[in-house]
Amino acid sequence: MAELHVELVAADRQVWSGEASLVVARTSSGDIGVMPGHQPLLGVLQSGPVTIRTTGEGGDGTVVAAVHGGFISFADNKLSLLAEIAELSDEIDVQRAERALERAKSDADAAAERRADVRLRAVAGVH
Repeated sequence: MAELHVELVAADRQVWSGEASLVVARTSSGDIGVMPGHQPLLGVLQSGPVTIRTTGEGGDGTVVAAVHGGFISFADNKLSLLAEIAELSDEIDVQRAERALERAKSDADAAAERRADVRLRAVAGVH
């Protein structure tokens, strides 16, 4: 099976790195799926879940992360997701994210509401 190398990096750390067969992310042009052999691309990431279908030593699986802003770049079967903020779904405290969503709704803070919603969708695995 063909693979692509994926690097998911936030401003403060490397979030995930490995081999994948498919990555789905939200860009300013809409959702995009990248597979091995995809045409080179450079895009702006929007807030949303990123789904990575993993391959390699650990077997096939799925990694989901909440991503907020940044860039996506693909060339030579190497995909880079350079995010302002990124959290793996298993790092997200669901109760804290739910409280943040309620607080953002009561404060009418659309940006904070969107961030909290993306975190909860990443935990649920919903793209």
